Amino acid sequence: MSSWRECKLGDIAEVIGGGTPKTSIAEYWNGNIPWLTPRDLTGYTKVYISHGERLITNDGLKSSSAKIMPKGTVLLTSRAPIGYVAIAENEVCTNQGFKSLVPNIEFLNSEFLYYWLKANIDYLQQLGTGTTFAEISGSVVKDIDIFLPPLEEQKAIAEVLSSLDDKIDLLHHQNKTLEDLAQTLFRQWFIEDVKEEWEEILITDLFEVRDGTHDSPKQKEFGKKLLTSKHILKNKLDFESSYFISEEDFEKINQRSIVEQGDILFSMIGTIGLTYLEQSTDIDYAIKNIGLFKTSQNKKFMYFVYLWLNSSFGVEFIHENRSGSTQEYISLGNLRNIIFNLPNYEILDLFNKKIEPIFEKIMQNTKQIQTLEDLRDTLLPKLLSGEVRVEI
Repeated sequence: MSSWRECKLGDIAEVIGGGTPKTSIAEYWNGNIPWLTPRDLTGYTKVYISHGERLITNDGLKSSSAKIMPKGTVLLTSRAPIGYVAIAENEVCTNQGFKSLVPNIEFLNSEFLYYWLKANIDYLQQLGTGTTFAEISGSVVKDIDIFLPPLEEQKAIAEVLSSLDDKIDLLHHQNKTLEDLAQTLFRQWFIEDVKEEWEEILITDLFEVRDGTHDSPKQKEFGKKLLTSKHILKNKLDFESSYFISEEDFEKINQRSIVEQGDILFSMIGTIGLTYLEQSTDIDYAIKNIGLFKTSQNKKFMYFVYLWLNSSFGVEFIHENRSGSTQEYISLGNLRNIIFNLPNYEILDLFNKKIEPIFEKIMQNTKQIQTLEDLRDTLLPKLLSGEVRVEI
């Protein structure tokens, strides 16, 4: 430990902000320069990132305070929210919602810094100031103290943690492949091979469709978890940023809309149409403003409905039924008016037998992902503090 030393981030990395070209000037957009916003890191699980949703031109870059940053830059969101982190896989620039760090490679390894920031998100968020939303300034980032091992030990620590992330990423990739396969089978069985004699059935004739509480229970520092539509990510629930509510409010909400094994959650507000099939038996959260398809009441339709919502049928349904200008939403009434074109139960049973092993494998992978994430998160603070050492 005598070889470890305390440093200021500003002494071992250059801190760089970002900027946004005028959106009204078309010549500034759709170029070849990757431009990221905090939204691009929302729900992002990989260590490296190469681009976001949008690209800007050289003229757009010159017109704004955005700056080209080199490969290996550690991208840190500094507001809305503070603490999303990724490493630039190539040259990128960002909007003003970042305070990115270009490490001095003689002293600081990018991946070590990435994991250090991930381990200290709560601390970073406490440094934020502001009334409308919290923001962390460049000067504050520069003044952050970091306990730094020698460069070779930094690399060894990062290698241990990145090996776990690589395994996690591989399992996510496998799940994506399995989900694509399931969607292909659904399309073949129920879109391409649809028959005229199939019966139209209203969704509420099969099971109940509900939504979460409309109340705003008082948030607590700890307690039971409350999820909203923004906590539904791509095939994942974001428990890290969930709200905490009292046991009393939790019980009250669950009297209206308890989530059970086999139910499907559906984001109704904001990013509409993200879905999550709850296959766990250990459910300890309540929901607010989330669509709840109670397929647990009729599990014969569980996979069918989940795949329908993620198919071209679901996309068309969302397009035709969304409302709102400031923030888009779909009403509970619209969800209850979904009509399915269903085959006989014999065909549905055959489909379920074919598709069930795919979802079981996805669930196994998901459990393994959680185990690896728990291991990584346990090791993370111990490796970064020197409590656990890595042989070089």
